[in-house]
Amino acid sequence: MRLLHTSDWHLGRSFHRESLHDAQRAFLDHLVAVVRDEGVDAVLVAGDVYDRALPGLEAVALFDDVLHRLADLGVPTVFISGNHDSARRLGVGAGLIGRAGVHLRTDPGECAEPVLLADEHGPVAVYGLPYLEPTLIRERFGLARGGHAAVLGAAMEQVRSDLAARPPGTRAVVLAHAFVTGGEPSDSERDIAVGGVAAVPAAVFDGVHYAALGHLHGSQTLAPHLRYSGSPLAYSFSEHEHRKSMWLVDLAADGAVTAERVYCPVPRPLARLRGRLDDLLTDERHTAAEQAWVQATLTDPSRPSEPMERLRRRFPHTLQLLFEPEETTAAASASYAARVGGRTDLEIAEGFLRHVRPGAAPDAEELDWLREGFERVRETTDRKAELPR
Repeated sequence: MRLLHTSDWHLGRSFHRESLHDAQRAFLDHLVAVVRDEGVDAVLVAGDVYDRALPGLEAVALFDDVLHRLADLGVPTVFISGNHDSARRLGVGAGLIGRAGVHLRTDPGECAEPVLLADEHGPVAVYGLPYLEPTLIRERFGLARGGHAAVLGAAMEQVRSDLAARPPGTRAVVLAHAFVTGGEPSDSERDIAVGGVAAVPAAVFDGVHYAALGHLHGSQTLAPHLRYSGSPLAYSFSEHEHRKSMWLVDLAADGAVTAERVYCPVPRPLARLRGRLDDLLTDERHTAAEQAWVQATLTDPSRPSEPMERLRRRFPHTLQLLFEPEETTAAASASYAARVGGRTDLEIAEGFLRHVRPGAAPDAEELDWLREGFERVRETTDRKAELPR
């Protein structure tokens, strides 16, 4: 049986305020083409379909469109909800949609109710384990305490119990959305440590032939039967070295797994540049970055004038500007009071905003808000000073 494993679509997400709608549509076009052209028997989507619990209309339209296209191909598809999804919203109409071969697994109570598929070698049971938040799930699994490992372990015990009751030779596939020990994270995943220790051991998935994992955005293999597909697009500059892909998995008659990567379209490459501004603007080694989305870290000892504007003359797609000055010993030891001496309250506040939002200077409206805020504080202070003691 040939499976296509993907995850972490994050429909509706932007990249440093740049819309990714067209790039996400191009990926979904690519996915449908792969399903059609590579003889895929089932599609596995391991969570984080949407980027947020209340997705925008454009994101919902993308999802609706791909559901129809996959259903038209007659290829069964199994989705689970991830930590970014609203399980209740994603699962609306699951019973009806399932009749079209699109199976939404968002209810923790259905962990041991597989989607049953078959090929010439016999049955394949596909178990969808939605993201399991420990604080919300413990009681349903009869646990008094425990974190991610405990609740996922309890879910997998249900899977193994159900599998043991099925005909001998039934092959088992699991979809799960979790941080498995040994996986390599990036900056764009939302932390799931709340509710207990985040990582779960790989041994949790013992007893199944393939585990299609979601949550981590880099494609990686923890074991031949245990893989992350990663996200189809880069969602942070920490992913600049990722080659985004899906897994095309062949499940043999005995449950043995072979897999190959199917690479995803790249809307625009990423580049991380570091150095003094004048060097970045003249160094020929950075020519390839002129068409990339750029994160630039400036190391000038003092802040250059109009750095973003100057960078964008050569690198028009610069999205993030960071400052890590090469400070002299004297500058490094200067006190905060010395560094802000002679500056007005408004200038200090403006500098703070520039520091915490690199590349996004306060606009005129924000400066007006700051001025108004300082004026009100001064008025309040002056009135208190005039009161009799």
